[in-house]
Amino acid sequence: MVGVSVGTPPAARRPPLGPRGIIAPAPTELFGIDVQTAAPAELLRMILGFTEDGRRHRVAYVNAHVLNQTFANPDLRHALEASDLIYCDGYGVRLAARLIGLPVPHRMTGADWIWGAASLCQEAGRSLYLLGSDPGASASAAVALRRWYPRLVVRGTHHGYFETGSPHSERVLEHIAEHRPDVLLVGMGTPQQELWVDRYFDRLDAGVVWTVGALFDYLSGRTARAPHWPADHGLEWIFRLAIEPRRMWRRYLLGNPAFLWRVWEERRRRRRAPGS
Repeated sequence: MVGVSVGTPPAARRPPLGPRGIIAPAPTELFGIDVQTAAPAELLRMILGFTEDGRRHRVAYVNAHVLNQTFANPDLRHALEASDLIYCDGYGVRLAARLIGLPVPHRMTGADWIWGAASLCQEAGRSLYLLGSDPGASASAAVALRRWYPRLVVRGTHHGYFETGSPHSERVLEHIAEHRPDVLLVGMGTPQQELWVDRYFDRLDAGVVWTVGALFDYLSGRTARAPHWPADHGLEWIFRLAIEPRRMWRRYLLGNPAFLWRVWEERRRRRRAPGS
């Protein structure tokens, strides 16, 4: 299989789409959510392969914050369960799988995989639409992508500041339908993005509808990424807490202990189960 990088793109790397018919390994079931365990390059080929069968597909991610929310928000859980593919976007999920004794998924974070996805889309002639974040961020993200991949087709961009069910939301749906992208990236944050996709999925004229969190903020340079060492060792949350304490303190200072407690309880439950 031809390798595909999912990291920051060197200018000369332009890998082809690669073979079809990739068989996914068995997922890890974590708190009732199936998380794919394939390597990032294989996941990207699987996701872009969804654009070839003429049907709509959903792709989503989980991290500790997302999984925490599924316990209080059944609509979010339903939206995730309806996805065709869910991947790991956080070291907390990998740690949880390891502690519970499950197959450990690879981590595939948006600010890294987007370059591999853009390369695959450019080579295969697949188009993107970027929906979400602050006004201007998705357009700036598109500029950043085309700086590296000038033949990449970005059919449209739009910010994510509108109410679900509003006339503005209807106009966004119409705009997407006009441009019919192969891949629609939706970055509104959890749970808004998952719930919006779940409500309108049957009306979204795209082969792949992919929720991506704060991806456009990173691509546009509005949010700084952690240095490599903490990012590669599960400590990126400390960097994010340091630069956005008012927005992130609840997620990390309350959410991380709650997640670890759930993991520990799940570990104990499985060890007490008959036959374990």
